[in-house]
Amino acid sequence: MGNLSKDINTKFTNNRLKAFLNIKYTFNFLISREVDFFKPYGISPQQYNILRILRGAAEKIKVQVVKDRMIERAPNATRLMDKLLEKKLIIRSRSKEDRRVVYVKITEEGLLLLQEIDKYIDELDLLDNLSEKEALKLSDLLDKIR
Repeated sequence: MGNLSKDINTKFTNNRLKAFLNIKYTFNFLISREVDFFKPYGISPQQYNILRILRGAAEKIKVQVVKDRMIERAPNATRLMDKLLEKKLIIRSRSKEDRRVVYVKITEEGLLLLQEIDKYIDELDLLDNLSEKEALKLSDLLDKIR
């Protein structure tokens, strides 16, 4: 079991500071595990999030809607979608009524990639050390922070 004080070899002046740094440290740990998991699929965690949003939408949706629904607000969302477009995982089109409006939709290749990832996503096991009760408590505490 991890111990932040030992992991980063420091003492904390108070528990709020320790909790804050623990959240940041744990965030980086989780991101690193996520990046490693998605690497063999040739996508990033943010690109996975975009593909899931598009799968859930089923039809084409505005790029801005995708940006608004993203878990991790990415200022580079357009670039992330450009890469998905290059890989033929999404398609992009402009509105006929308003050329400023851009739509995106997941392709059959994108759906197949998500199906493949779905087979193994449980192996990511990011929170497998927590019981359901502990996970709920943690989620409630994180909600309270925001």
